[in-house]
Amino acid sequence: MTTATRPATRAAGRTAPQRSELPALARRALAQRSDAPAGDACWTALASAARELLAERWAATQRADARRGRTRRVHYLSMEFLMGRALGNALQALDLQDAAQAALPEGAPPLGEVLEHEPDAALGNGGLGRLAACFLDSFATLGLPSFGYGLRYRHGMFAQAIQDGRQIERPDTWLEAGSPWELPRPELRYTVGFGGHVRFEGGQHRWEPAETVAAQAIDFIVPGHGTERVSTLRQWQAEAAQPIDLTAFSRGDHAQAGQQRLAAERLNWVLYPDDSTPAGRELRLRQEFLLVSASLQDLLARHLREGGDIHQVGRANVVHLNDTHPALAPLELMRLLLDEHGLDWDAAWQATHQATSYTNHTLMPEALETWPLDLVERLLPRHLAIAYEINHRFLDEVRARFPGDEARVARMSLFDEGQSHHGGERRLRMAALAVVASHKVNGVSALHSQLMVDTLFADYAQLWPERFLNVTNGVTPRRWLVQANPGLAGLLDKHIGAEWRQDLSALGALRAKAGGKRIGAEFLRVKRAAKARLAAHIREELGLVVREDALFDVQVKRIHEYKRQLLNLLQVIARYQAIVADPGADWVPRVVVFAGKAASAYRAAKGVIALIHDVARVVNTDPRLGDRLKLVFLPNYSVSLAELIIPAADLSEQISTAGTEASGTGNMKFALNGALTVGTWDGANIEMAEAMGVDEMFVFGLRADEAARIKALGYDPRLYIEGSRVLQQVIDAIAHGSFAHGDPQRHRELLQPLLQHDPYLLMADFDSYLQAQARVDALWRDPAAWAASALRNIAGLGGFSSDRTIGDYLREVWAPPAR
Repeated sequence: MTTATRPATRAAGRTAPQRSELPALARRALAQRSDAPAGDACWTALASAARELLAERWAATQRADARRGRTRRVHYLSMEFLMGRALGNALQALDLQDAAQAALPEGAPPLGEVLEHEPDAALGNGGLGRLAACFLDSFATLGLPSFGYGLRYRHGMFAQAIQDGRQIERPDTWLEAGSPWELPRPELRYTVGFGGHVRFEGGQHRWEPAETVAAQAIDFIVPGHGTERVSTLRQWQAEAAQPIDLTAFSRGDHAQAGQQRLAAERLNWVLYPDDSTPAGRELRLRQEFLLVSASLQDLLARHLREGGDIHQVGRANVVHLNDTHPALAPLELMRLLLDEHGLDWDAAWQATHQATSYTNHTLMPEALETWPLDLVERLLPRHLAIAYEINHRFLDEVRARFPGDEARVARMSLFDEGQSHHGGERRLRMAALAVVASHKVNGVSALHSQLMVDTLFADYAQLWPERFLNVTNGVTPRRWLVQANPGLAGLLDKHIGAEWRQDLSALGALRAKAGGKRIGAEFLRVKRAAKARLAAHIREELGLVVREDALFDVQVKRIHEYKRQLLNLLQVIARYQAIVADPGADWVPRVVVFAGKAASAYRAAKGVIALIHDVARVVNTDPRLGDRLKLVFLPNYSVSLAELIIPAADLSEQISTAGTEASGTGNMKFALNGALTVGTWDGANIEMAEAMGVDEMFVFGLRADEAARIKALGYDPRLYIEGSRVLQQVIDAIAHGSFAHGDPQRHRELLQPLLQHDPYLLMADFDSYLQAQARVDALWRDPAAWAASALRNIAGLGGFSSDRTIGDYLREVWAPPAR
């Protein structure tokens, strides 16, 4: 992997913030918040002061980008941007940490405590949103003209609480006290329509929506590091075109009078409304169209305002689709160019195709969006007509290349005719639309990209092999090492210099030093301090005392069957049973940490959370174990919680079924912070292992081709259970109610599918996983060898910076189209 080079250009205007400015700005803000609690008042004041300084950089960046010449502006459309807390990142980018501490009034908490008062912005959920946030950091740091576009969710996905071991969803009230980071843009307001009908007059189509909402822009500034540049996350807030129906109000029908306002506000209530109901599916489609319509109207308005030719909009701009959620974008861009700007079909399609690119994040068909045609026709009649025309022209091309192959034509159509699923319901396939409209389609790890063209998009790859490529994901070291783990960052500065902060490939210099006793001892001290912080949090949050010298074994991510938290839990039960059977053995003490949210309608994932808690109640209270095994589930996983957990991890669990995880970025964050990885040969684990040295990773389990083969031959999980005494004991313990607390049916719904078909091959991989865990124990018993391996892991992570990822996108995906 290559490393992105930093552009020499810097934004015009201020050369650097004056350190004397922040205290004055903060004191002024504090004077306006005298009634607020001390910690809240201080972080709000510092955030307001930092935002004022960043706003100047924002204005200078916009002026510079307007004069950018031939450089394309990237518009990154994503339903999620998981930003995390912003104040620490802003102070770091402005190099004002010391000034911020000095700005705090006498008697105020220290800066570290003040930073803890900031709520996480609930604009994302998992890896997809955090990747988008890392990209915004790299856009700014690399000086790329760009906008991120998303929605301003008032309550995020949900705040997770645990009640009797069960997940409870509650609204995430992150905006309860407002957000000092938001910059309302009242002049940027666009009309977004739904429903209605289409007229054809004078050779021109005109969509007349039955209802409209106003999309109001609210900006969130993302600073670059080591540069004056910033990036912009532009969020859309839906507002009623007419906030009140005065006629209905006057006649006393007050509920009807506010219906338009309620309908608009509903679009911003939550991320990913439960789409198991018709109302939920409609709300989600409306959200996705709000995002793409407002964003594309904003793009075109800016392009024209800067003097651009509408025919050249695709040459000057990129519209990047982060997964299929924004895949309505090519339909809306075509509508705007055809109906609003008067281009003919060929010119509009050329511009749309030049502009559009698409990242696929999953190979699982159930995760690829499709929409019922009756719903699309009811909400977006003009867009459905455009989709039909795109499909007609596209299938003519397919038939010309593959004459007589109507089975291929059916597979490649944008429309699923219901022959395989959905009860015969016709649907619009958004991944197919994204592929057909895009000039480039990328996967996010080498294995994922290969499987993408071999399986999911095989027909399209045969038609357009040059369209498909790989861009392996990366993470920003500013957030995930400098900010999250200052102790380790300082250690690296001391031993290899600070160049890695701006060019992560400089971590390679650590390899030659990794075996040194002094650096190894210093690393273990830094790790122990991080573990002490996490142990204190566990004690405060759960009332559970854990050993700081134990091996901290961590799996934190979205709870999903393919990520196999259940496999991890099975080995915890096996370890528990083994300790009970032989308490006198020399057991490596472990603290096993889980965190993550399950989608509200995902019963199996919620069942895993319940089982984790039920096992924890037994393990953590069994006096026979002492403190040799503790099981922890930390609720309401977030970026801020990740920043506490990841630096403390000794072992990173990356154990998805081979061929199911597109890439992963948690695997990179953990390794960058000196955790060793136990993982399958899946996603970016493969490239990480190759970069660090395969022997540095505890690899186990079936490979992707082996997993596919075993399924094709007729996989029977019971054969693996019968062949493993340890596995049999684990399954029996769950089945016979050892962790059911008096309710023998408590885990039946979770266990039965595992015994009958086990789609993610937990039974097949269990023994190999246990052997890998035994190798972990063996290495842990030699602290110097463990530290040396951890440092070699860090040394190999230089290619996994989001700066490198964005550099790859610039060269391979977003480069200007050939004339």
